[in-house]
Amino acid sequence: MTTTTASLLKTCLFGCDSSSSFKFKCKFESPAKTRLLSPATGKHVVRSLRAWRIRCISDDPGSSHVFVSSRRKMVVLLSTVQLLSHLLPQNGNAAEIYPVMQNEIRKVVTKGKAAGVLRLVFHDAGTFELDDHSGGINGSIAYELERPENTGLKKPLKVLAKAKIKVDEIQPVSWADMISVAGSEAVSICGGPTIPVVLGRLDSAQPDPEGKLPPETLSASGLKECFKRKGFSTQELVALSGAHTIGSKGFGDPTVFDNAYYKILLQKPWTSTSKMTSMVGLPSDHALVEDDECLRFQKVLTLSFHMWVKRYAEDQDKFFEDFNNAYIKLVNSGAKWNKL
Repeated sequence: MTTTTASLLKTCLFGCDSSSSFKFKCKFESPAKTRLLSPATGKHVVRSLRAWRIRCISDDPGSSHVFVSSRRKMVVLLSTVQLLSHLLPQNGNAAEIYPVMQNEIRKVVTKGKAAGVLRLVFHDAGTFELDDHSGGINGSIAYELERPENTGLKKPLKVLAKAKIKVDEIQPVSWADMISVAGSEAVSICGGPTIPVVLGRLDSAQPDPEGKLPPETLSASGLKECFKRKGFSTQELVALSGAHTIGSKGFGDPTVFDNAYYKILLQKPWTSTSKMTSMVGLPSDHALVEDDECLRFQKVLTLSFHMWVKRYAEDQDKFFEDFNNAYIKLVNSGAKWNKL
């Protein structure tokens, strides 16, 4: 039994403060003939819990060292420990666990899987609403995989679960942190910018409200309004859309994170009579070059209007810089924080 679980049991059973001077250990015990699994079926035999007990040992010579629990008390106790463990604040050193997360993520996330992982970030964080600070990056995507808009996200989450198991063995991390770092690594693996991610996000215990993600069919005005409600400017909208440069949407090499997305947008291949090129991108991608405001800078002082899409198509470094900043803002949107 882990130290954390033992501490929780101590608190639940005895109301002992963690600063208590005596040492405390506990373990489950059962009579030799009692089994948790049936050898014939391999199924759990719940009634065997009647015979189970918890042995609690203290170095206090005057203390009793055995606590016997009924099955009902045992079930309640285990449920309480599970709940408290979920709510327990994370402890540890972010500087030490961050490289571990990066290493384990890179073991399971290939260039071919990077787009799915990055999409996972957008769908977890994209539920944020600025007016009531609901939704956001909180790991709730794990509860929302059956929603139509999240089709296809089970695989990237399953991939990350393999890495998270290894990381949690060293220091437990939240799904929100894991997804945020994984998206950053996915970009870097494909040749994009290296994006530093601060750790300490807490997970939600329930799904976010439905209907908060930007639909793929939004017009230019609809996109701008939707992202405005989430606290993002038109420029940030255009920069974040550049994530579609990887994946199967038809914008250049699907495993290379570069500015090909913007170069191809300007060509408007979906207007071609060719069936292959007409399938490039989503309606929300097309909207970026079919609306004048998305194509230009906001006028600041003496700055003349310039096209954002054209600017990113001509200057990959500028795109990387702006994507970096917008990504950090995205994975901090709506986050509840715990200091590591």
